[in-house]
Amino acid sequence: MDLSRPASDLQELIWILIKGLAGDRDLSLTAFSVLSSLDRLGPQRITKLAAFEGVSQPSMTQLVQRLEQRGLVARASDPADGRVALVRLTGQGRAALSARRRHNVERIAAVLEGLPVSDVQALADALSAALPGIRAGFGPQAQARAGEGTDVSASIKPGSEAI
Repeated sequence: MDLSRPASDLQELIWILIKGLAGDRDLSLTAFSVLSSLDRLGPQRITKLAAFEGVSQPSMTQLVQRLEQRGLVARASDPADGRVALVRLTGQGRAALSARRRHNVERIAAVLEGLPVSDVQALADALSAALPGIRAGFGPQAQARAGEGTDVSASIKPGSEAI
């Protein structure tokens, strides 16, 4: 079976979703991903976050500083090694994630409402069948991100900049 067409269609769907939701955020995708990782995995070292997100340690340090200034994360000493700082999600960060998830689900649902019910059901059936295998095929990072939902960064405010 030639899988190039479904693979290309999935890639296009991902692109549409990312770009379609991008205008409604005030956090970069990396910032959102860091907050989501902290929400799922608990406090982490900056070096581990940098490796997980595929960015340099200095870049992650700068991002964490910006998130900390906004009250979305906090740093504390690692009880196992006082020389190391652990980054944790704050209540405000968790609330921003939750709000963004709700907003994105509402946006996507509004688009789906415009489709025929049979198409939405076919999509739901296909996703239920394919997602577990797709997650497994992408390994531990995809497994860790399962259930994360769509981009859930905080809602954009007029004149605000993405972190």
